[in-house]
Amino acid sequence: MKYERIIYSEQETEALAQQLSALLQTSDVLTLEGDLGAGKTTFTKSVAKGLGITRNVNSPTFTILKQYEGRIPLNHLDVYRLADSDEDLGWDELFYGDAVSIIEWANIIEEDLPTERLAIQILRLEDDKRKFTFEPLGKRYEQLCEELFE
Repeated sequence: MKYERIIYSEQETEALAQQLSALLQTSDVLTLEGDLGAGKTTFTKSVAKGLGITRNVNSPTFTILKQYEGRIPLNHLDVYRLADSDEDLGWDELFYGDAVSIIEWANIIEEDLPTERLAIQILRLEDDKRKFTFEPLGKRYEQLCEELFE
């Protein structure tokens, strides 16, 4: 089952992300897909805020990974630059560790992702209007979505 929500402002995006962050646990994996400017980093910043992270969160485009400490640590990955790489970068240590992992452009490392995760698609409809589609992969994420969308 997929869950959808139409968002009409950056403030609504922030609210949705913070609602989600309240439900997250260590080792949770979220994948974010969407075109440039869809709102992936804005969404991630708001999840981070909800996790109690006070540092400035920005896209790790050139470094691939940024880690932040909060109520729950956060691994923020942008794997866009790995499109032509087949190198093993030790994903298991990140995905099954003691942090929440958010991966932008996750389709690029599809074969390395955990089978259980929350796949989030952000589609830009108009200026500030977005369609968020949440696809829970696994029982943990089905329960999470049921809580988030009740």
